[in-house]
Amino acid sequence: MAALLVVDHPVVADKVRQLRDARTSNADFLRLAGEISRFVAYEAFRDAPVTATTVDTPVTAGAPAVRIDTEYVIVPILRAGLGMSPAVQEVLPHNRLCLVGLRRDETTLEPEVYLDGLPDRLEGVHVVVCDPMLATGGSLDRVLTMLEERGAGTVTVLCLIAARPGVELVHSRHEAVIVAAALDEELNAVGYITPGLGDAGDRLFGPPVRRSAEEGR
Repeated sequence: MAALLVVDHPVVADKVRQLRDARTSNADFLRLAGEISRFVAYEAFRDAPVTATTVDTPVTAGAPAVRIDTEYVIVPILRAGLGMSPAVQEVLPHNRLCLVGLRRDETTLEPEVYLDGLPDRLEGVHVVVCDPMLATGGSLDRVLTMLEERGAGTVTVLCLIAARPGVELVHSRHEAVIVAAALDEELNAVGYITPGLGDAGDRLFGPPVRRSAEEGR
């Protein structure tokens, strides 16, 4: 079932403020992205299925407890998704990490897959997609289509910031659950979330190093 959950917590809101700040360094941005991702994952999986079990504590044998047995496939969309995935892996104890990389085709302006690390078959698997900035929804739409073609079960999308136009596009085509730390209403003329936080990949890891034509010869 398609759904949108925006985390409503003052601690998360304060960290999002810091994340948006143009003065925040790459190192602090990476730290904040991880902290926020952990909160978002907590909220997304508050109803995760558990198995009843027992545990021997230092003072009691066989105390009631629960265990998470589900194995999740975590899919960070490169490169910015790598800023979220370590924290999500910490929250979900049984996981497999599969990478998907997309770039924009400058002719068609459509997302183009340059790395497909998904298994060939995903029947019934609960997939967790890490997409820090859900803007137009084009990249996420492409990844969700790839997952559906391989038979994925429930898909949960974790975002730092989502834009309403992107959410609406994704939900018009897919049944994914989207969980975000913040929801912005608009995109600017070039598709950036407004007020947003800029290019998440650049703010996490710095701008990519581009080789000159001479260097490439």
